[in-house]
Amino acid sequence: MTQNLQPSRRDRFLPVELLAISGGLAVFVGLIVLVATREFILAAVGLGVTFIVAVVLLALFALAFKPTEAEVEDIHEQDAEARAKAARERAEGDDRARGH
Repeated sequence: MTQNLQPSRRDRFLPVELLAISGGLAVFVGLIVLVATREFILAAVGLGVTFIVAVVLLALFALAFKPTEAEVEDIHEQDAEARAKAARERAEGDDRARGH
C-alpha cells in the first residue's frame, strides 16, 4: 500500500481549470451576444447557459480519459482495503450475533 495519499498538483487544479475554461467561454459568448443585440438580459442568459453547458461537457470529457497505471493501481488498492474492512465488520457482526 502506498503511503502518499496526497493528490498531485494537477489533480488538485483540474476543477479550477474546468471552471476557468468554462468561464472564459461564457464571457466570450456573453460579450458576443451583448455586442450583437445590445440587451444585457439576453447576454446574461447566454453567459449563464454557456457556462453550465461548458462545465458539464468539460467534466464529461475529463471523465472519458483512460486512467494511468498508477491510478489503476490506486483504485485496486482502495478496493482491496474496502473489501477487507467490510469482511472485518461482517466478522465482528457475526461474533456479536452469536453472543461472543
